[in-house]
Order: sequence, then structure tokens, then C-alpha cells
Amino acid sequence: MDETEVLALLDRVLAPWVRALGLKPVSVTDESATLRLPFSGELRHQGGVICGQVFMAAADTAMVIAISAALGEFKPMTTVSQNISFMRAVRNGDVLITARVLRLGRNLVFGEVELTDEDGKTACHATTTYALLN
Repeated sequence: MDETEVLALLDRVLAPWVRALGLKPVSVTDESATLRLPFSGELRHQGGVICGQVFMAAADTAMVIAISAALGEFKPMTTVSQNISFMRAVRNGDVLITARVLRLGRNLVFGEVELTDEDGKTACHATTTYALLN
């Protein structure tokens, strides 16, 4: 998938509030996708750090792109589980989200997502399971 295809997919399948995060493709391979979450002060909660909900939505979105790339096209899917560990607070700067497909089965897809801050330090790590809706 090239940048144009990723942007078209994001525009077509995401809820408006997730599109408002402004996620941008960085790279996509047959088994992974890296997106950039541009920093915005609006993403921070009262404590001054980016909200966990933002990271969860970004991780979920990156995995949808990674799965679509692995399949060669977008197919309807749903998140079965997402277990995320918040390891470092992010106050400023863009965040890179890298999603990797670990196992692509007939009905289930297993993956992991790493979110890194502008210094390349891991901010969050997630494991995911998706069901393909045929």
C-alpha cells in the first residue's frame, strides 16, 4: 500500500473523531504499518500528558492498516482484544505507531503495536487480536 492508498483507506473506514487525530502514513510493508500521530495540545488531558484513549485509537488504527496490507486489501474486521501497557508519559512531540502482524489466520489475526515518542523511546506497547468478518 502506498501513501495515497493508506490515506484513502483511513478516510473511508475511520470514524470522524479518529480521523481528527490526523494520523499520517510513514511506511507500510506486507506485515507492518507505521503511522505518525502529529502532536496537538488538544490530545492532552488535565495532567498534561497525551490521553491513553488517543494511544489506544492510534494503535487500533495502525493495526487495521497493517492487516489490510498483509491481506492485500481492506476487508471488514473487528477488534476482539487490545491489551495495552502505558510505559512512558508523552507531553509533547509526534508519536510513531508501528503495528506488526504476528499471525494471519483464516478468521483471526494476532499483532503487536509499539508507540514511540519523539526520542524513539517506547511509550506504549499493545498486543491485539482481530476477527476477520467474511
